[in-house]
Amino acid sequence: FTESELREAGAFADADDETKKDEDFCDQMAEYHCPNCGADIASDENTAADFCPFCHNPVVLTGKLSGQKRPDKVIPFAFDREEAKKRFLGWAKKKIFCPSDFFSDEHADMIRGIYYPFWVTDADTDTKYEATAHRVRAWIAGKVKYIETSDFKVERTGDIHFEDIVTSAISDADKQMLEGVLPYPSDSLIDFSMPYLSGFAAKKRNIERETLTPEVQGKMNDYAEQLMKNTVTGYTSVDRGRANVKVLKSHWDYTLMPIWILTYKKKGKIYTFAMNGHTGKIYGELPVSIPKLIILGAAVGLAAALLAFLVGVAICV
Repeated sequence: FTESELREAGAFADADDETKKDEDFCDQMAEYHCPNCGADIASDENTAADFCPFCHNPVVLTGKLSGQKRPDKVIPFAFDREEAKKRFLGWAKKKIFCPSDFFSDEHADMIRGIYYPFWVTDADTDTKYEATAHRVRAWIAGKVKYIETSDFKVERTGDIHFEDIVTSAISDADKQMLEGVLPYPSDSLIDFSMPYLSGFAAKKRNIERETLTPEVQGKMNDYAEQLMKNTVTGYTSVDRGRANVKVLKSHWDYTLMPIWILTYKKKGKIYTFAMNGHTGKIYGELPVSIPKLIILGAAVGLAAALLAFLVGVAICV
């Protein structure tokens, strides 16, 4: 059969449908580029990006979004910007050594909701585990203490299903921050629909699933190793073993997850505050006010000097 004959027979229907969905998604999204920090931001055509949420510089519209896949799943924001601002101020005002303008209303007004891209993976696997276990027996005969160590080769096999392995779909620059606000509850994942993006921006995905396969495989190996090791009982000790996870079937969903972002720039360094847009979990890099530290140091020194003086007076008396 020729390609045209196969296409007429519907052999490429699913692929064509996915391509059309991706094209429609890109057509409804505008792309913005920050000339200062290089961030690429996307938002729906009804939501204008006025400034970069990562460095606060004006952004430049570069046209329609291109080369991006339509998300499969999304976790919507669970609370609005006013609530996010309130939570940030409540958190920041407890940080007494931060500069005063860090928790000002003007700074908090710059908080923005950003959807970050992740790959969420499910997998069925056939797993084999090998380790060396030891059993130690000690006894005393007369005045002699004997210790006997027996070594055992331990093997385990089993079928393990992995559910919702979450891996970032953008470069390592944001990895620490993203891991700081994880996890998201699995039951909050829903099918993607464009209205969820209304009023929010989105980070562009720049890592494909093929690139992440070794990282996901490593996560499965680590989890399987611990799971299998927990089944090895009755020994004095068990050496770290090795799990060999063979993936029988896997499913990957390109997923957008919500994060409230607020950055603070001081002396050329950008500090990032991030809040999980569903659970409220916080990750924060904190700037420190040098004058506040100096005042604290002076106060501590004065208190110490006064205490020493009073102790000296009491001794003299």
